[in-house]
Amino acid sequence: MGPILLLSILLQIGCGVHVVRTGRPLYWIFILLIGSYIGVLVYLLAEVLPDLQRSRGANRALGRVRDRIDPGRRTRAASRDLEIADTLDNRRRLAERRLADGDYAGAEALYREALRGLYATDPTLMLGLAQAQFHRGEPAAARDTLDALIAANPTFRSHDGHLLYARAVEACDDFDAAAEEYEALVQGYPGEEPRVRYAGLLQRHGRQDKAQALYAETLRRADLAPAYYRREQREWVDIARRESTG
Repeated sequence: MGPILLLSILLQIGCGVHVVRTGRPLYWIFILLIGSYIGVLVYLLAEVLPDLQRSRGANRALGRVRDRIDPGRRTRAASRDLEIADTLDNRRRLAERRLADGDYAGAEALYREALRGLYATDPTLMLGLAQAQFHRGEPAAARDTLDALIAANPTFRSHDGHLLYARAVEACDDFDAAAEEYEALVQGYPGEEPRVRYAGLLQRHGRQDKAQALYAETLRRADLAPAYYRREQREWVDIARRESTG
């Protein structure tokens, strides 16, 4: 049996299984059997491709491929939207894209422009500004922005914002305050980053016993967690494993 015929048979079988599992009309089986490659192509175009276009997962995967091919496309689109309509949402979206691209000065400028009038204390915009400030190497400014955010929005809650605050306090060399923030974070943060960062802080200040306990806790949690969690937290689990002496 030649490879071309074998490939045709495998494609026909695969599409036939798809017909049965997804409840497609059984006449597709007949079309696949007599149509060979043409039947497979028609089935993919008529039945599979429309499903993929409606699938959120497929759209996300396609978006990731497009981003790799053209990393700046989302930022250009956000910039065009802002040129067409200078709205708060469009300015915020472009600021988020600048932040994601590593253009922290550009992101900071956009956030400052947006933080005016009715939105002068908008928590999402203030958090974005603090992120830009922190990544520009201005942790004290980021800390001040986050303090102002909480003062103006006492009910606002953000895991990422809390972690950013802890990192800013740590970068300001305020050990006691940073330890307090990390201690609070590890109780409910959905990930291992605060625990591992806290362990590193303690390690640098000679608190080896507690640091090692935190690394061990990260490894224990990773062992008990499902595979997807271990994949998501691989960076922090690897650090814990490397720094652990147990």
